[in-house]
Amino acid sequence: MQEIERRDGRPPVVLGIRDLVKVYGRGEGEVTALRGVSFDVQRGEFVAIMGSSGSGKSTLMNLIGCLDRPTRGTYLLDGEDVSLWGRDQLAEVRSRRIGFVFQSFNLLPRTSALENVELPLLYRATPAGESGGPSIAEQARQALVRVGLGERVKHHPSQLSGGQQQRVAIARALVNQPSLLLADEPTGNLDSRTSIEIMRLFQELNAGGMTIILITHEVDISEYARRVITLRDGRILSDHPIAAPRDAAAELARAPEPE
Repeated sequence: MQEIERRDGRPPVVLGIRDLVKVYGRGEGEVTALRGVSFDVQRGEFVAIMGSSGSGKSTLMNLIGCLDRPTRGTYLLDGEDVSLWGRDQLAEVRSRRIGFVFQSFNLLPRTSALENVELPLLYRATPAGESGGPSIAEQARQALVRVGLGERVKHHPSQLSGGQQQRVAIARALVNQPSLLLADEPTGNLDSRTSIEIMRLFQELNAGGMTIILITHEVDISEYARRVITLRDGRILSDHPIAAPRDAAAELARAPEPE
């Protein structure tokens, strides 16, 4: 894994998108979802990708997450062109180098928070303990502590609130120490206060150096990021930094406690 070198003193590029095009179907049924999208994401950035239905943001998310391949163009992850890789290599990227957070949490209902977070580690090629590092259970516990759930490791999803379930999902995404955290509408199933709590966690993770890409259609949620890319009709409509992102921690401190 080699990041793209920078000579201007700026952080290395984790994600390099060059002229991505995605076409579905053929002939009269052909639909072009992305029309030459290009941008870079530096290590440690917090980027929101915005767009309404049909803008191409879901297609772009699938390409960034190595869940699909572009029709044309280049996708560099840590300096490597993953758009040329085969199915097994892409599966390896998904399991080790990209952490996924989804709107619906995707937790196994009959397993504990700890066991849910352990799952990505169980797919590793290196058996537990072989490297001399922490055990799988300890790595999962540390990930749960990182998201503020150190006292909930034995709880099942049904015993957790929606916000706590999403924190378990975030811990699961972090446990393999990915290069990139990719969050798809992570507050879509949460109430307003819990949404702010999750955005506070993302801001804390980003402050610690985690690179985050947030997919959302909600303008207010995008304002917690440090940069917003807006898509329309498969093209980038705008790409700009946010000089003063919303401060989720400050908002929670001012908000009244739920009854």
